[in-house]
Amino acid sequence: MKRIYTILIVLVMLTTAEMSAQQDAQYTQYMYNTASFNPAYAGTRGTFSLVGLHRSQWIGLDGAPRTQTLGFNTPVGPLERIGLGLSIINDDIGPTHETYLNVDVSYMIPVSENAKLSLGIKAGGHLLDVNFNELNKYTQNDLLLQSNIDNKFSPIVGAGLFYYTDKFYLGYSIPNFLETQHFDESSNSNNAASYVSTEKLHHYLITGYVFDLSDNIKFKPAALGKLVNGAPFQVDISANILFNDKFYLGAAWRWSAALSGMAGFQISDSILLGVAYDRETTELGKTKFDDGSFEVFLRYELFNKQGKLISPRFF
Repeated sequence: MKRIYTILIVLVMLTTAEMSAQQDAQYTQYMYNTASFNPAYAGTRGTFSLVGLHRSQWIGLDGAPRTQTLGFNTPVGPLERIGLGLSIINDDIGPTHETYLNVDVSYMIPVSENAKLSLGIKAGGHLLDVNFNELNKYTQNDLLLQSNIDNKFSPIVGAGLFYYTDKFYLGYSIPNFLETQHFDESSNSNNAASYVSTEKLHHYLITGYVFDLSDNIKFKPAALGKLVNGAPFQVDISANILFNDKFYLGAAWRWSAALSGMAGFQISDSILLGVAYDRETTELGKTKFDDGSFEVFLRYELFNKQGKLISPRFF
């Protein structure tokens, strides 16, 4: 039965004339992985920051999405106003495998004594692989499913803004302006392009604020909005409480989609470990085929010469 669910999901993706849906990888702990979708975030932590993340979505469902990200960003230059970053993202769903390799460059502009505005651009490439042999085909001679897609390359060009102080942040980004169309001409007897999918513009808006409840307790509500043409507007609202700058607990709500719990521990001054678990609030979450979604990330940051992090912000 799980196999049937997978086939339905993949065929809906691959046999429509033009796929219009949310295509970028989804994260619950987006507040610790901001550079993956906003290039202006690169360098804003004021130190070398390396983040690795793994997400398994809809555990128990064959062919469900799995995502791994690895990236770093750092400020450079005598005034450290330039930020550089590099990220690699692997995203799998059913027979499809996608790899993203991006370079981020940002420039930070002081707008007041305590606030900065960072402008960023993203450039890179996207590789798409689709192995139709992994499907249980209802029609063996379906022309669309005869030829696999191997390393289909498409360029990526994106940009973003990120305004921040020690307590507040607000960012807007479009990770990719190019609406690349993936197709297989041989699948159409008229030699016309038969589109498998079309990359859509993704608009991201992120914000959050850190409240000092006491000397040892910080409270941070945050939100992420994502708008994609052809898909419902998605909003993630989260709240995290940080204790003694060492341990945090949080919860999140994805509008009409899922509820989440988060926890993290500052293992050392350099290493932060975080986990999250999502439970669908849709009909899928009520079935026995979905055991929820799991996410884990690890962040490593360097010290400055005084042995302390340059910018130990809670975002």
